[in-house]
Amino acid sequence: MIFYFSATGNSRHAACRIAEAVGDRAIPVTDCLKNEKFNFIAQPNEKIGFVCPVYNLGLPVTVIDFIKKLNLNLKDNYVFSCVTFGGFSGSATKMLNSLLTEKGICVNAAYSVKMPDTWTPVYDVSDKDKIEKINKKADKTITAVIRKIKNSKNGNCDFYRLPFCQGFYKDYENMRRTETLSVNDNCIGCGKCAELCPVDAIEMRNGKPVWVKEKCAMCLGCLHRCPEFAIHRGKKTALHGQYTHE
Repeated sequence: MIFYFSATGNSRHAACRIAEAVGDRAIPVTDCLKNEKFNFIAQPNEKIGFVCPVYNLGLPVTVIDFIKKLNLNLKDNYVFSCVTFGGFSGSATKMLNSLLTEKGICVNAAYSVKMPDTWTPVYDVSDKDKIEKINKKADKTITAVIRKIKNSKNGNCDFYRLPFCQGFYKDYENMRRTETLSVNDNCIGCGKCAELCPVDAIEMRNGKPVWVKEKCAMCLGCLHRCPEFAIHRGKKTALHGQYTHE
């Protein structure tokens, strides 16, 4: 079982590639949260993985919520974590492994994969050639990770972590405020943003999305997956483009 959270497809791509290589299934964390499915029984010799993106040098709130509710029955399985990131993995691996340890889940190995940074309030994803180069390199990294997982390699292979990142991560709570998100007149009222929101923070009212919660995961899935690029966060996102992994 490979559990994953992904808003724009980076972590989903990594999780699905790993799952296919080890002959297992990739399970979206968002589906588990929405369907309240938290009880799982691992099969003997089954690889157990947790794959997610790095948010503000830490973990998305959705991943934290899922692991806290997870009831996973193991049978001496090989367990690994894998984070995808744009700049540095920060404290995400440490946070993820600590949460799993608190649940009695011993993590055998940790991996990380550098992929396009989708935080477009800061980073620009409009250069498609540059994005393609990053993803090609990422696929090579994923191939190397798969080889290690299949061989049940132990140890921390996250080489992009940074010490003392908790101060940066504290800002994530403030960044999650939905009042920073807006929708313009390009909106066609398709409702895709509300359908895809991992924390059900969006409702369609009078044909327009409305954020009904003070905070969301701030995954920017609504921004990147909007077919009319009608959702933005601040002034720079309109210039920095949209991104979803193909």
